[in-house]
Amino acid sequence: MAVQSPGKRQSISQKPHALATPGALPHFRNIGVILRVVVVVNLLAALTVLVRVEAPDTLARAVIDAAGLLELPLFIVVLLLYLLQPVLDKLSPSRLWGVVGALATGVALVTYPMLGVPGGLAMWRWLGWAWLATLGVMAYFDYRGRLYSPALTEARLHALTARIRPHFLFNSLNGVLGVMREDPRRAELALEELAEMFRVLMKEHKELVPLDDEIALCKRYLDLERLRLGERIQVGWDLEFAPIGALVPPLLLQPLLENAVYHGIEPSLLPGDISVRVARRSGEVIIEVSNPIIDTPRSQRGNRMAQANIRERLALFFDLEADMSIDRRGGRYSVRIRLPYRRVKS
Repeated sequence: MAVQSPGKRQSISQKPHALATPGALPHFRNIGVILRVVVVVNLLAALTVLVRVEAPDTLARAVIDAAGLLELPLFIVVLLLYLLQPVLDKLSPSRLWGVVGALATGVALVTYPMLGVPGGLAMWRWLGWAWLATLGVMAYFDYRGRLYSPALTEARLHALTARIRPHFLFNSLNGVLGVMREDPRRAELALEELAEMFRVLMKEHKELVPLDDEIALCKRYLDLERLRLGERIQVGWDLEFAPIGALVPPLLLQPLLENAVYHGIEPSLLPGDISVRVARRSGEVIIEVSNPIIDTPRSQRGNRMAQANIRERLALFFDLEADMSIDRRGGRYSVRIRLPYRRVKS
């Protein structure tokens, strides 16, 4: 398995495309950040209207009018932040705050005469609200950054990863025990391979890892499972369009394959096929794992736990930029993961 230097991996404590960290701004090319900016600004507008409006029957109309008034300047500010993100990445936190405030001020000045602000709202009030809204948004992200600080995030990630190891160890040792008497040499080689895999598993998993490493780990895992299940496991790897140098969360694919074996292969005495497809689509990586649906009373709890684990780790690394979906049709159970394409830096 290839060994990557620390400089070629992306740590969750340095993830520039996810949540904010204390003293820093969020990444404005993250869809989750953009959505939160829109929601926070519109909530502030609604609260402002709620304070000013006296007649309850005019409240709904006033909220709609305020939202309509804000959408153009809000869209312009978000667009400028998106375009300027490479420049913002190079600034210190204090200068970043100043740049965001300056952008909000400039957009407010430009859009004031264009929008024809109703009610004779003075320019200074319009600018004042823009500054307060900017301060509110930045304070929200600062609080969120402290809430999801790197230390807490890493601790949560370690806890989620630790849940995977016992299942993996139990299944792998079962495979070795199954051939120990019949083929001691094969069992010895399997234990050596298992030891090598656990060197990888016991590392700190706060960093994204190369996709090639994850696939190699999964192939070793499947080799160990074949000790128990033999030719009943048939795996098809569709890697023709797999992105070279892509980075993914550690132990992303192995739990899905473990579930596929447990739910789609073990319950049947007949051979079953597991399909794995990895491809790049524009700026995203698509990972799909599919296995047969076997109608048995076997509990699905393990399946749900593994999926919840993966969803939470995707959120820790990528926020709303990644997701996982489940599809059950045509006698197949398919899991599809979509995540942003990140590359190993040369």
